[in-house]
Amino acid sequence: MKALVTGGGGFLGRYIVEKLVARGDSVRVLGRRNYPELAGLGVDSVQADLRDPVAVTRACEKIEVVFHVAALPAVWGKWKEFYGINVEGTKNVLAGCKAHGVPRLVYTSTPSVVFDQSDLCNIDESYPYPNSYNCYYPATKAIAERMVIAANGRDGLVTTSLRPHLVWGPRDNHLIPKVLQRAKARQLFIVGDGFNKVDITYVENAADAHLQAADRLVAGSAVAGQAYFISQGEPVVLWDFINQILERLGIPRVAKSISYGTARSIGAVLEMVHALFCLHAEPRMTRFLAAQLAKSHYFDISKAKRDFGYSPRITTAQGLERLVDFIRRQ
Repeated sequence: MKALVTGGGGFLGRYIVEKLVARGDSVRVLGRRNYPELAGLGVDSVQADLRDPVAVTRACEKIEVVFHVAALPAVWGKWKEFYGINVEGTKNVLAGCKAHGVPRLVYTSTPSVVFDQSDLCNIDESYPYPNSYNCYYPATKAIAERMVIAANGRDGLVTTSLRPHLVWGPRDNHLIPKVLQRAKARQLFIVGDGFNKVDITYVENAADAHLQAADRLVAGSAVAGQAYFISQGEPVVLWDFINQILERLGIPRVAKSISYGTARSIGAVLEMVHALFCLHAEPRMTRFLAAQLAKSHYFDISKAKRDFGYSPRITTAQGLERLVDFIRRQ
């Protein structure tokens, strides 16, 4: 199989690439940088921006399945940037698939597309998109996901969308490093009562889900035109999990707390200040982040288990051991 992985040099994307290579598939990646470590695996690299339609279309030539993983995942930034990468970039991928007759597309989405600032407890994929968002990331990912699902069955293309939640593990360059940085600086606070449960996804399990979905993705299959929540299948108490990591690394536990209402108000003020003064740095708190840290958000993954045989191969305990060992070796 000839696969294209957008964002193949990133955290999740690189695991997908490595798993494809390990089973003998031919892989091409599209990213904004060169990745010598992937070239060493025999991977073909296309250095380009997702917003470049000509380059994206060229990257889709002679491809049998596209894993569209690349995105702008920040909680703060300019609408133009989020829309350009997450929406226009996806449009370009879809156009590239059409131009070259690519038969399959697996899109990497996020459960945040349905996050409405309330507690989401064991919801399934029937849960609706909210009417509005207070963060450009989920807003643009929701637009893109709808586009991908709507494209299913058109021009010989079948599509599916995966929603892995809070992907973590060795080589993470986003989630865990930010938590550790703030914890070391004593800038991390429990938001809310500290008992909220969340789903998490060990990175190799998320990568496995992508390959499993792609393998079952054919016209008329149960996977075609569907969205799927992906996780460990066992929610954790968010702040207990964070403190577990900190303790294992010899970093003081997070003990101080603020209420959700206070955190949300601080986030609203900081958002206003950053917007007013055109500050590029991410605010220490936003309304979206406050809700993510205080509310429960975990999901029913039985649909992924039923339709393409997803099952978390690596347990949370095993993943934690691998993560801690990786960080200690840095």
